[in-house]
Amino acid sequence: MDYYTILAIPILISTLWLLTANLSRTSHPHFTNKSIVLLIAHPDDEAMFFSPTLLALTAPNSGNHIKILCLSNGNADGLGKTREKELIASGQILGLRSRDDILVLDSPDFVDGMNTVWEVEKVAQVLRQAFSPQQKKGKEQKTTDGPKATIDILITFDRFGVSSHPNHIALYHGARHWLNELMKGKQGWRCPVELHLLTSISITRKYISFLDAPLTMALGFLSKLKSSRKSERGAGRKQALFVNDMWQWRLGQQAMTRAHRSQMRWFRWGWITFGRYMVVNDLKREL
Repeated sequence: MDYYTILAIPILISTLWLLTANLSRTSHPHFTNKSIVLLIAHPDDEAMFFSPTLLALTAPNSGNHIKILCLSNGNADGLGKTREKELIASGQILGLRSRDDILVLDSPDFVDGMNTVWEVEKVAQVLRQAFSPQQKKGKEQKTTDGPKATIDILITFDRFGVSSHPNHIALYHGARHWLNELMKGKQGWRCPVELHLLTSISITRKYISFLDAPLTMALGFLSKLKSSRKSERGAGRKQALFVNDMWQWRLGQQAMTRAHRSQMRWFRWGWITFGRYMVVNDLKREL
């Protein structure tokens, strides 16, 4: 391999990265002027898994109002209060307007742990009280009244939780349960809240960083093409792709290294350097 070839490789890779990042910005015109909540399980989930989404949706020209709801303060190691402050600092690095847009719960119902399974109804109850306070569990609402909520979009993990963490998985099932209850007896009405889920992928793809961006884009195009051929299903479920450019990637890293300092163990340096979710998020609309 000659000198010019060696020199061309990083230039080609950098160009491909920037091109994919720019193309991804045209894939989500729907996410504008919305009230959006990111539902996470632990402080640092927003940085390690959702930084591309947050940096895209908090852009000043988007007109969005983003909030983070975190169901535990990650007190497994006795650092709960420290981690609450770290989440606020991270959210501000990632573009949230105010510390008041970040709510962290400290409840015995949501204990941080790989061996702890959160009750689906308890998760749904939090969402119900926060975003559809008029909704009463176990009571039929007037069928003439449409379903109502105070937010437009809810974003969280999919049914596999990206890392198979049971706390992440509980968020998905709790969100589905809340929205299913909200729509009970409301046939013919549109759900007032769109549910968008972060796609879980294979462990191989998790560690190829920005190289997964063109692959995700290609797979999304093929999936959309396949769905569009089935006339009875129309265009299928919508998918949004968010890709950090180099500057945004560094911001995502800083959300970990500057804000979540208590969590920066050796293996997390590998994640923030090679982790695909630090660069690429693809969200699929569930409802």
